[in-house]
Amino acid sequence: MQSFAELGLVPELLKAVSEQGYTEPTPIQAQAIPLVLQGRDVMGGAQTGTGKTAGFTLPLLQRLARHANTSASPARHPVRALILTPTRELAAQVEESVRIYGKYVGLRSTVVFGGIDMKPQTAALRQGVEFLVATPGRLLDHVQQKAVNLQQVEAFVLDEADRMLDMGFIPDVRRIMALLPKQRQNLLFSATLTGEIRVLADSFLRDPVLVQVARNNAAAESVTHLVHPARRERKRELLSYLVQSRDLRQVLVFTSTRIGANRLAYQLNRDGIHTAAIHGDKSQPERLQALADFKGGK
Repeated sequence: MQSFAELGLVPELLKAVSEQGYTEPTPIQAQAIPLVLQGRDVMGGAQTGTGKTAGFTLPLLQRLARHANTSASPARHPVRALILTPTRELAAQVEESVRIYGKYVGLRSTVVFGGIDMKPQTAALRQGVEFLVATPGRLLDHVQQKAVNLQQVEAFVLDEADRMLDMGFIPDVRRIMALLPKQRQNLLFSATLTGEIRVLADSFLRDPVLVQVARNNAAAESVTHLVHPARRERKRELLSYLVQSRDLRQVLVFTSTRIGANRLAYQLNRDGIHTAAIHGDKSQPERLQALADFKGGK
């Protein structure tokens, strides 16, 4: 198995990776990192949980490290890398990765997404950042307010392109791409590589290398599927029993409706299982707090 050092990463990045407890790259990282370091366009077929975020953030941090400087002038910190994600939570997660892996590199980053006040985001943008992670709609809001200039972007990443397509964001994505320099590196990542995704990729990737770590539309190998038949009225009781009897510490439960999510969270909390509901009716601070508590094992 390769080490991160063998992939050609600089000591500053290797130190940050080591501090996170990672010793060996995942398959997507082993394939994508050298290609991105070479400046190639990449189309990656990779699901959540494969380590794809580090597969593009690490090499982009290295390629753009030459722009690191300590100047207080915003003009010395134009946006060099733009990463678009379909959801607020993913945007926050990707920007956190940029910050963690880039802590010894000296590049600035920020994240912009909807659901919260624009003013702090505008202030961060006007101070200058090299890495910008954004959801499409909120980024266009900032463009309209002239809070961000994308004329010096050297690398563009479209993350979870299949979800972008499903959520109807592609027209916004195309509007954003029209604002970028023609000469740039492009990376596209998608859990599925359907015909529609390939058409989208063909519209902006230049001579891309295909990197795929699982056969198209395959379930993640790290997931085991089990079915527990239960009558509708006994499902909550069974779920509570499984969580408590198996001492499960982190559990994601999907429901079909927002009301159902609230009701289930209330019932599980009554059973002594600390639970939070997260859905579109929750405010962004509530959603972020729920994710932080889940990540922290609370």
